[in-house]
Amino acid sequence: MDYSGYQLARVQVVDAVASVVINNPPINIFDLPLYGEMAKLAGELASDNEVRVVVLSSANPDFFIPHFDVGLILQIPQNSPTPSELNTFTKMCESFREMPKATIAVIEGRIGGGGSELALSCDMRFALRGKAVFNQPEVALGIIPGGSGTVRLSRLVGRSRALEVVLGCDDIDADTAEKWGWVNRTLDEGELWPFVQRMAQRIASFPPAAVQEAKAAILRSDHNIHDELLQEAIGFNKLLADPQAQQAMRNFMARGGQTSEGEKRLGELAGELG
Repeated sequence: MDYSGYQLARVQVVDAVASVVINNPPINIFDLPLYGEMAKLAGELASDNEVRVVVLSSANPDFFIPHFDVGLILQIPQNSPTPSELNTFTKMCESFREMPKATIAVIEGRIGGGGSELALSCDMRFALRGKAVFNQPEVALGIIPGGSGTVRLSRLVGRSRALEVVLGCDDIDADTAEKWGWVNRTLDEGELWPFVQRMAQRIASFPPAAVQEAKAAILRSDHNIHDELLQEAIGFNKLLADPQAQQAMRNFMARGGQTSEGEKRLGELAGELG
């Protein structure tokens, strides 16, 4: 399959491993163009018989994807009907979870919000020690994670730690994320990519039908996940009409949200919005 038409993601397929390098300057905000490309790419990768493993990473050493564009969230109609099916963003994330390939996220910089939800939807996550930083800042903005964050984090790290992440809106370092189970492993520079490449190549070398069936069998343990994702989306939509949420999101933008300087202190910035 030809992946040369993508503008914000560089895609290269070598030995059945698709390397997807996200590049949406200046800080890889999940805006509409990037979302559109990732949604299209998910469908194409899922149906490409030449691809057995997908590895997501960032061209920006400081940011994987910090979060979804708050300016766009402010534009979502506040009187939207109660969702009866998963929103399109959650469906995109689900595509990476459900596709019959192994999906791996490599996190070398900051990640949060919708970017975190995309990585959480992957089968595995590996992080760079001393550089990767994790955050779910939505509650500080008066909303909740609306693209699978509450559902996936609680399954990975447990109820209490998920509440610490989601309610605290603070930065979590890579070693803590590994200890909690947010990521599979945290590795030093010089170790991270060799490990991921070896893992991806091993999986790609195994009989693809066995990989697909093994993944499908493990995914069946996620009971009622679509129902829970829908309830999350309903809660997200409900909060959009809260005047305090609207003000908090505007305060976030005014205080440097979605700038490199502001995002590098996201945990501190979130604490200033109350």
